[in-house]
Amino acid sequence: MLEPIWAWGILGLILIALEMLSGTLYILWFGIAALCLSLLAYIFPAIDIAWQLLIFTVLALGSLILWRQFYKKETTDSNIGQSRGDEIGRIGTITQAVSSKQNGRIEFAQGVLGSRDWVAIANEEIEAGADAIVVAVEGNRLRVTSKT
Repeated sequence: MLEPIWAWGILGLILIALEMLSGTLYILWFGIAALCLSLLAYIFPAIDIAWQLLIFTVLALGSLILWRQFYKKETTDSNIGQSRGDEIGRIGTITQAVSSKQNGRIEFAQGVLGSRDWVAIANEEIEAGADAIVVAVEGNRLRVTSKT
């Protein structure tokens, strides 16, 4: 049978490897707790398995709770490729007529969010060839109004 020191050590390494694959930082605390138990089993080899399980649970859940309490996400960089309002006010040319009943197309001289050509929606009728101003980004469409 596997000695507790090795069992906890192997479990800790497996959990940390799983954490590297997931990148969530939740499994990390369970892996660290298992490695701490491996060290504890080395120092105190006569610890009963029930106590080991209790200590593992307290260490893992306690460190997870502490981490969640003090961890603050500083930035909202998870919106990669999504609008942050920088394109509001940009002027483009309508290439396909747009109205409140029909989507059109708008093209920009310089790309907006990585593309020069976008689906345009509007509350008014704007003919092809007219200039339009972006007033909002709605999903993958740009809401525009005529430039007059």
